[in-house]
Amino acid sequence: MLSTGNDIVSLTAINKTRTNQPGFYSRILSDTEKTLYVELEAAAIPFENFVWLLWSIKESAYKYLYRINPGLVFSPTKFAVQQIELPFGYTETNFEGTETEGVNFDHKAVLKSVITFGCDTLYSRSLMYRELVVSVVNGDKDFENTNWGIKLINSSDPEYQSNAVRAFLVNRLNKLFHLDDLIVGKSTHGVPIVLKGDVKLGLSVSLSHHDQMVAYSFQLE
Repeated sequence: MLSTGNDIVSLTAINKTRTNQPGFYSRILSDTEKTLYVELEAAAIPFENFVWLLWSIKESAYKYLYRINPGLVFSPTKFAVQQIELPFGYTETNFEGTETEGVNFDHKAVLKSVITFGCDTLYSRSLMYRELVVSVVNGDKDFENTNWGIKLINSSDPEYQSNAVRAFLVNRLNKLFHLDDLIVGKSTHGVPIVLKGDVKLGLSVSLSHHDQMVAYSFQLE
């Protein structure tokens, strides 16, 4: 079954002091994953950003698998990030502009990860800026048909976030398929779906938002 999962974290909105406390980050990171940070220290990623990078990867993996197994319960430490590959010459940069969209992650300085959950092995691509980190998970290493988008919005109100990310996705789909009157709804299990009238389109969709950032990913079936 085709699926997708994404998650975004606004790094300007996190509590850095709390994130750096073992009682907090130990609920997200396993002991093995803590050693990954030692390997990445040369890249000058602050530890609190590393914690939220792994959170975004794990949350994305959970969303990917939840579409396939709606009974799945999210337990961060059970999603094991096995490795993180940095792009050559990686340095953190600012998120320029208010939005960006793309297909695949070619020509992007992405962090590549491998995640395991039980017998499942998944792959992620993460874009990390000083202001945010966003991750997208796929079932194989090929992200060729993975569409994604990131947008800065004007409010952190939950209803505004929800409406904004849906409008962002619909605008992208309208341009791609030249269809009108698309609606983003939810399945009986709470998974985002795209409808034209009463007809469900053959898309796997994931939405996320945090503070004044929203993001989507989708795969074509």
